[in-house]
Amino acid sequence: MAKGMLVDYEWCSGCHSCEVACSTELSHAHFPKDHCGVKVHEEGLYQIGEERWTDIFMPIFTDLCDTCAMRRAAGEELPTCVKHCQAHVLKFGELEDLARDLAAKPKQVLYAL
Repeated sequence: MAKGMLVDYEWCSGCHSCEVACSTELSHAHFPKDHCGVKVHEEGLYQIGEERWTDIFMPIFTDLCDTCAMRRAAGEELPTCVKHCQAHVLKFGELEDLARDLAAKPKQVLYAL
């Protein structure tokens, strides 16, 4: 079955833990300098109402992401980005299961990886 990553960017705090975990994972020594499988994009702080502001962070998976294939083959259940996400906004699993979760709430993105 196809694997995917569900990102709930409504609650991403922009801590970059996913990036740090990915870039330091030993099995990813093949990454080009300053690149990794996930990057956090900041949409920017802006006003959305008279007294409301928003700052949106969106983890984006690059073509370098292989969902930590070597890590999972060695017995780890989750990709390192999911394991180390402090806000618990990343969910890894079967694409069909994640698609059902996607329909449950707005401000989520599903990546087929």
